[in-house]
Amino acid sequence: MDYSIGELSRQTGVKVPTIRYYEKEGLLEEPLRTEGNQRRYRETDLDRLGFIKHCRDLGLPMPAIRDLIELSQHPDKTCEAADRIAVRQLEAVRLRIAHLRKLENELSRIASSCKGPHKVTECNVLKAFADHGLCRDEH
Repeated sequence: MDYSIGELSRQTGVKVPTIRYYEKEGLLEEPLRTEGNQRRYRETDLDRLGFIKHCRDLGLPMPAIRDLIELSQHPDKTCEAADRIAVRQLEAVRLRIAHLRKLENELSRIASSCKGPHKVTECNVLKAFADHGLCRDEH
């Protein structure tokens, strides 16, 4: 079975311009073309695009996805490289979570710093947003 770019987009939830971008970047093979120059994709393209989308959903950067695709082309290799990519991504996610927790704590503190009907000139929220030095922690 073959698919138009629109059908590929509908089945995967990846927008058409993004599919074209992945082609340009070499993540997807150049599709077959009809006599009318319409792109036609195969089942393997659908699978590959689903793989790329899931990797992106997991926050993987493009170079890591490229490395995983390259690795998948060599079934006899060990999966150590894939393991390293997963561990690096997990570490990056944990760093972002720690950063977001700091932001959450600081925003919670700022949001609760100004209770009652004050004038704008007395608003602790505006003062805190205007002066990073008023933050309790680095974020």
